[in-house]
Parts: sequence; C-alpha cells; structure tokens
Amino acid sequence: MAWMSNPNLGRTIPPVMEGKTYNVKIEGIGDEGDGIAKINNFTIFVPGTKVGDKVDIKIEKVFRSNAFGSVVKDETPKRK
Repeated sequence: MAWMSNPNLGRTIPPVMEGKTYNVKIEGIGDEGDGIAKINNFTIFVPGTKVGDKVDIKIEKVFRSNAFGSVVKDETPKRK
C-alpha cells in the first residue's frame, strides 16, 4: 500500500509531512526538469537534482498525489 488510509476522513494520507526531512535517491526527471524521488511509491519533486543523486530533502509542500522538497544535504559522491 502506497499511502495510509484514514477511515475517519475517507481519504488517504501521504507518507510524508511538510517540514520533515527524508533521505532519498533521485530516480528520474520530471517534465519541468525537477528530480523525482519516491517514498512508498509517492512522488516527490526535488528541483536542482539529477538522476542518481542521494540527498536529504525537506518537504516544502504536500499535495494529494505528490509533494515538493528542497535539498538540505547532498550525499552524492563527487567525481574526480
């Protein structure tokens, strides 16, 4: 199951919360050029990243079907 269901509200709850930090790997690039990460199959757009980046992100905004995050720490190994 991608998201948790809340029977009291009759809707699903995204697996991320605004203001929280998560460690993710960028898996793709969106139509607008933002990196795409997934948490429990939930899409998070991360501007300024590229495929393969491993970053800590802070969730800035959560919507019903996706979220937007910003990089707070880049853990991608630097190439020499």
